[in-house]
Amino acid sequence: MTATTARYGDKAFLGHPRALGYLAFTEAWERFSYYGMQSLLVLYMTKTLLFSPHVEQIAGYAVFHDLIQFVYRPGPSEQAVASAIFGLYTSLVYLTPILGGVIADRLLGKTRTIILGGLLMAAGHFLMAFDATFLLALLCLVLGTGAFKGNIAGQVGSLYAEGDLRRADAFQIFYLGINAGVIAAPLIAGTLGEKVGWHYGFGVAGVGMLIALVIYMMGRRHLPPDPPIRRKDPNAPPPPPLRAHEWRTIMLLVALIPVLTASVLCNQQIFNAYLVWADRGVDLNFMGEKVPTTWLITLDSVVSVTFLAGMVVFWRLWAKRFKEPDEIGKLTIGAFISVSGVLCLAAGAIIAEQTGAKVSIWWCVLFHVLNSIAFANMLPVSLALYARAAPVALGSTIIGVYYLHLFLGNQTVGILGTFLERMPASQFWLMHAGIAAGAALVFLVVGRFFSRLLSHEAVGGPARV
Repeated sequence: MTATTARYGDKAFLGHPRALGYLAFTEAWERFSYYGMQSLLVLYMTKTLLFSPHVEQIAGYAVFHDLIQFVYRPGPSEQAVASAIFGLYTSLVYLTPILGGVIADRLLGKTRTIILGGLLMAAGHFLMAFDATFLLALLCLVLGTGAFKGNIAGQVGSLYAEGDLRRADAFQIFYLGINAGVIAAPLIAGTLGEKVGWHYGFGVAGVGMLIALVIYMMGRRHLPPDPPIRRKDPNAPPPPPLRAHEWRTIMLLVALIPVLTASVLCNQQIFNAYLVWADRGVDLNFMGEKVPTTWLITLDSVVSVTFLAGMVVFWRLWAKRFKEPDEIGKLTIGAFISVSGVLCLAAGAIIAEQTGAKVSIWWCVLFHVLNSIAFANMLPVSLALYARAAPVALGSTIIGVYYLHLFLGNQTVGILGTFLERMPASQFWLMHAGIAAGAALVFLVVGRFFSRLLSHEAVGGPARV
């Protein structure tokens, strides 16, 4: 039995390869560190860092501040400047995976690039403890996330042979790890940062990243070997060019990026305009108590974890009696469910506008339930699609391209969020529903007419084991 055969036959972790367990727990701790830091970043800037005597200590801040003012024009408000910095940072962490993919494909391989990324991220968290190194800390975090994020997802995809439908299940399990980190991060790092001291929160985020690296190194022997690195050698024959069908597949994957962007806007808006709208217009009294607005994020994370696990079980049971949809099929289902979720917000807003009352919190609960079902059939499944369909020689680079839809999504969410003040809330949410419905229709057309370009046969032919 070859090593490849053993890996594809490995079912030691919940019916999946043992390496998936190590990768999922690594990602859980990495997300704990990332969201722990992110939950504190804006509060830290608006309450401490951007005021004297701290702001004068930040190395290079004067030039950086002028750049922020030129690009975003936030004005003199510390809160607006902090929001601009936060938006730039959160967008770049979804752009740099392209660089991380190129480094992995051309220079270091996935494993060493992931380790480099983890070390950079840990350094970034610990550098947050000093005012002077704030911008350097953000740079380390952006570059580290770029090296880490896409490549570890690529390793998840490489655990499975072509045609193995467990791959989509695997990414749902992988996203369970992500959500576990998201739930725990504000409760631990956020509480320490706000109640004890900002740097304690950033410090525990750094410790979380070191734990992630330890877990990854422990599981390293179970991971698939990296594909050969394509190095330039004047005496070596040129690498075989990509075949015509591979170029067509790449073109389709790139063309789907704006569609994916449109499909995730409802989910991404949760962290922006949704909270502002809910704080002003939703009746957050529950059993006689006023619920903090930020608890809606906790609700979303808990419900997301529940339905990520639930959809793994659902599709396993479904496959026993019926044909399981492919990735495009699941994306289509998820996109239409996303539309139904945001329509709940529109319905609640319409009723409130007609009655003059606040929106019932149960419309929000129903939105989070439907949005989480949609999420479980979209983000992990789309990542599985790109990991499988990408040509082997450009696997990490294509995963980096995949994350562009979240970069564009975060930018678009910020633009759409400005319309909350310009139109009734019902129209605001109907606008989001219309955009998501357009994405769902495109997925439907792609599944009907172009799915052959993403099929297992078109990508790589029969699996070799």
